[in-house]
Amino acid sequence: MNTVSERLSEIKAKINEAEKKAGRELNSVKLLAVSKFHSEEAVMEAYRAGQFSFGENRVQEAYSKFSEVYKNTENVELHIIGQLQSNKVKKAVEIASFIESVDRLSLIKEIEKHAAAFNKNIKIFFEYHTGEDSKSGFESYELLKEAVQYCAEGNAPHIIPKGFMTMAPFTDDTEKVRASFVKMRETAENLKKEFPSLDLTELSMGMSGDFEIAIQEGSTEVRIGTAIFGERIYS
Repeated sequence: MNTVSERLSEIKAKINEAEKKAGRELNSVKLLAVSKFHSEEAVMEAYRAGQFSFGENRVQEAYSKFSEVYKNTENVELHIIGQLQSNKVKKAVEIASFIESVDRLSLIKEIEKHAAAFNKNIKIFFEYHTGEDSKSGFESYELLKEAVQYCAEGNAPHIIPKGFMTMAPFTDDTEKVRASFVKMRETAENLKKEFPSLDLTELSMGMSGDFEIAIQEGSTEVRIGTAIFGERIYS
């Protein structure tokens, strides 16, 4: 598989197979193509092959790349998936339609401030720390619940919470990986019951090495980069 479009087709087939094995409805899992460190041309090749949702870790790279991509596309959705520093929030809100890596209440307040200034609604996932070696995410259920409650009380009217995101630990131990996803799913189910006014139906779990397990445990979005775009080119 040499081209982006060929690799994209292969990954979509694998996702469909994982859905089938898990007893899930076909196409119930969304693919987020992680294009960090890859060119605008690679994004455009994926777009022409029918991929419309992309994930970027670094705001400056995303801003530069997708300012150009947007000129030549329709219906493209950019997700910021990397840990977000407060001084990068303005550009993140300007360029993206979705921020998945919301890991602290102060960040929610900062996103709301800039979204209000742009008069723009922005979707978010609350990122929860479920793996011992993941570096980001709300560290405790209490802190996560406080952030969800802040949104449920209407304090951030330009923010649309859509669910949760997590990263499993980087390990070959599949039971540890599964435990991470189970913890996220169970946490999400609890918070959906506590805050029925919010549409917390999405779960962003699973990457290239563990997306089949994530789909078994209820993921609605998988984040896949290298398997689509090839090895990253680091500058």
